[in-house]
Formats: sequence, structure tokens, C-alpha cells
Amino acid sequence: MSKPLVVSIPHNLGQAEAMRRLQGGMAGVKSQFGDKVASIHETWSGNRMDFRVGAMGQNVSGHLEVMQDQVRVEVQLPWILAMVAEKAKTFIQKQGTLLLEKK
Repeated sequence: MSKPLVVSIPHNLGQAEAMRRLQGGMAGVKSQFGDKVASIHETWSGNRMDFRVGAMGQNVSGHLEVMQDQVRVEVQLPWILAMVAEKAKTFIQKQGTLLLEKK
């Protein structure tokens, strides 16, 4: 197993508002990328969301923690996707920022 991909997404919303914007946000990702994403499962416990995504024949799992001024995302990429970790990091950063900026 490769080392986890870690992305920090800064925000100035406070923890409660950032959580509100992110909860259910994975459903929006599925609708936006439905042709590439087979399944998405998310489970919240406090300020932590555990998730599993099935995409392009691969399963990706991880979690995110919502803090007062940032969201920390940790993703376990299968070895085949670890080769594109930098692209994945950019994608996660962009999508996370879009979810937090959305009103």
C-alpha cells in the first residue's frame, strides 16, 4: 500500500459552517462526475467524514477532518492511482475549495 495522499484546504468559515457545506457534498461530486464514479459512501462522526469512492475500476478510501480554519483530507490511493498522485491532489484541492466557497 502506498503512503496516504494528504491535502489541506484552508477556509475562513469556522468549523460548523464548513461542515454544513461539506455534508452531502459527495453527492454533488457523484452527479458532476457520475460517468466516472461508480459509488460513493460517506459516514460522518463528529467533525470527521470517512469515505469510499469507486471510480474507474478502483476503490479509493480516506477521511477528512473539518477544523476551524482548514479541512484536512487523507486519501489511500491504490498503487495504480498513486502514479497520478499529484493530479489527484490538485483535483481534491480544487473540488474541496469549490464546496467550501459554494453558498
